[in-house]
Amino acid sequence: MSSEGLSNLLHEERTFEPSEEFVAQANGTAELFERAEQDREAFWAEQARAYVQWETDFEKVLDWSEAPFAKWFLGGRLNACVNAVDRHVEAGHGDRVAIHWIGEPEDETRDITYAELHGMVQRAANALADLGVGEGDTVAIYLPMIPEAAVAMLACARLGAPHSVVFGGFSAEALHSRIDDAGAKVVITADGGYRRGKPSALKPAVDAALDHDDNPVQHVLVVQRTGQETDWTEGRDVWWHEALEAADETHEAQAFDAEHPLFILYTSGTTGKPKGIFHATGGYLVQTAYTNAIVHDVHPETDVYWCTADIGWVTGHSYIVYGPMTLGATQVMYEGTPDTPHQGRFWEIVQDAKVTILYTAPTAIRTFMKWGEDIPAKYDLSSLKLLGSVGEPINPEAWMWYRRVIGGDRTPIVDTWWQTETGAIMISPVPGVTPTRPGSAQHPIPGISALVVDDLGEPVEKGSGGYLVLTEPWPSMLRGIWGDPERYVDTYWSRFKDVYFAGDGAKLDEDGNIWVLGRVDDVMNVSGHRMSTAEIESALVSHPKVAEAAVVGATDDTTGQAICAFVILREEAVSEADDAGEGEDLVAELRNHVAREIGAIAKPRQIMVVPELPKTRSGKIMRRLLKDVAENREVGDVTTLADSSVMNLISEGMTKG
Repeated sequence: MSSEGLSNLLHEERTFEPSEEFVAQANGTAELFERAEQDREAFWAEQARAYVQWETDFEKVLDWSEAPFAKWFLGGRLNACVNAVDRHVEAGHGDRVAIHWIGEPEDETRDITYAELHGMVQRAANALADLGVGEGDTVAIYLPMIPEAAVAMLACARLGAPHSVVFGGFSAEALHSRIDDAGAKVVITADGGYRRGKPSALKPAVDAALDHDDNPVQHVLVVQRTGQETDWTEGRDVWWHEALEAADETHEAQAFDAEHPLFILYTSGTTGKPKGIFHATGGYLVQTAYTNAIVHDVHPETDVYWCTADIGWVTGHSYIVYGPMTLGATQVMYEGTPDTPHQGRFWEIVQDAKVTILYTAPTAIRTFMKWGEDIPAKYDLSSLKLLGSVGEPINPEAWMWYRRVIGGDRTPIVDTWWQTETGAIMISPVPGVTPTRPGSAQHPIPGISALVVDDLGEPVEKGSGGYLVLTEPWPSMLRGIWGDPERYVDTYWSRFKDVYFAGDGAKLDEDGNIWVLGRVDDVMNVSGHRMSTAEIESALVSHPKVAEAAVVGATDDTTGQAICAFVILREEAVSEADDAGEGEDLVAELRNHVAREIGAIAKPRQIMVVPELPKTRSGKIMRRLLKDVAENREVGDVTTLADSSVMNLISEGMTKG
């Protein structure tokens, strides 16, 4: 996609100034922008010492001599778990609630203080050590949204064992590929979790994922969540509660180098093979805590913060575990879905827990809009002081609804742009400083340098579209792709010289605000989760009836983008389907097949069975034409196709699912 095609956007001019009351108590100030502008490295050194406890202070802020491989806070030593837990207990805040956990079944709640969390994490670290986990060993975590997920991550960090959390909705095969790539020694899972009112098994996916000759896993630690019957492999499988009961209750944490890997998190890539993004301890911890303080305006003594993400995604890593806990915040963690057992569940939680800061996704906001404003109107939402948006661009209409209906026309909204790769928020209003504009992430935060550039890498003028790039290294940046440094350079640093290309298109409005327009490559953003077209195409073609597949992301009012697939059937499958009249059954079968191969989140909204795919003379599938069909638009220029009549065939002969 050229920068010319990225220039169209709504002309949005409404702005909302922060209230005097909010400004008076805000963590983020205009002075931060000034200090960062004067001396970036000195600014980051200041944040590092303000937000993080170092066992050994760092000697140098940044080494960029081997760009694009950065080193931050050189010589510094620290422990991420000590920062997130121990130091708050030592400071006398052990009685402060760390997690208000709310289960999906309505009668299940747990309030865990920092002192209790400290005890759990120490025992978990010892239990992992008893299973042979030590510094540098990788641990895979495949859990529902229960407190043990945070405990497991922190216990790994305590030991210096990088964790690789895999979203609990991913399939056994997706889990296997991630375990294999990371070389995980132990998997932490649960018998199951609750989803839409019913227990859903997790352990069988782990068993299937480990049913391979090349399996590196020695032990599976299993949390008892639902109590359902669970297959057991003696000698390998261990109950979490039994392991923690048998473990010593105290654990002395060691400090690790600032550049020691903290975690690996897999994100979709355009080649179909997920990329293992890994982050280092020091810089990541500094930027997640700093952004949680100045963007979300978290005051640990008074706020109740709720990020609605799942721990399996980077938002859960940065803004449930490491950011808020490094600050010593009190937060809500909810296991279930927004409509279980009723559509007012989120607002009931906000009311009962007196949530002050809510951070959620545009997909959720658009869903709430569909359900109607009479539902949130039943609840007291007056405790809210700040609303946040994450995962994908938010349209102005949803932004305004969020402010008016949920925020009572008084709360600032921070629309945040960042990625798995960036580790922490990069572009966002600073709520005590920035007059907010509906639908725009607005400006890089203090200490971050971002531009919108054209095809040649030159900054665009105001009112123009282009590509979003980051022009200076930042503390929480990815340190590479696990085991594949060449792919890291090729993926992020080869499009434009000496700058990081985020893969997103953006527009600069007349006032200099940045509007993120979404992906310009073949990765779709579905409900804030990045899905690779190649990965889904590969899953479809693995079905015995499918000869070829092409996948596109189509605009969707609820999820941002929806997955639309075009498939060519194998010849024998075509005649079978025709004879039996099974068109609709086959589409359902293919959708379920994708869910089994990758996970329910990858299930296409629509599958169209077509006789041919539009291809150039060199054999490249023209996905933009398929996107036109998926979005019910007039089909664009077909002159580059090897056979221009193909689009007529698709329009006339497709079966919609």
